[in-house]
Amino acid sequence: QVQLVESGGGLVQPGGSLRLSCVASGSGFSTYGVGWYRQAPGKQRELVASIFNGGGTRYSDFVKGRFTISRDNAKNTVYLQMNSLQPEDTAVYYCNTYPFPKADYWGQGTQVTVSS
Repeated sequence: QVQLVESGGGLVQPGGSLRLSCVASGSGFSTYGVGWYRQAPGKQRELVASIFNGGGTRYSDFVKGRFTISRDNAKNTVYLQMNSLQPEDTAVYYCNTYPFPKADYWGQGTQVTVSS
């Protein structure tokens, strides 16, 4: 059983940056694709970025050029570097497996609030 714990969120002004971390417990993490997802109030959860076990990455159009996903398999950790944050990026950010997120892997998420 894998447990995923997100951290690194906070309050930041427009144009600011944050780095989120997703730490996995359990075995086999390095074999998984991992995605960062987000859910804003009143909206459905959406995929932000993903990274395959081989390191290949994909980004949703609304974060291309601003966010960077990376992983450190030795630390069982996936990161999301977020730059040029905008108010529309405000959401709870979650990590989960990709391309098929597992229902019992959803954690508490980490709140990102972009506001002046």
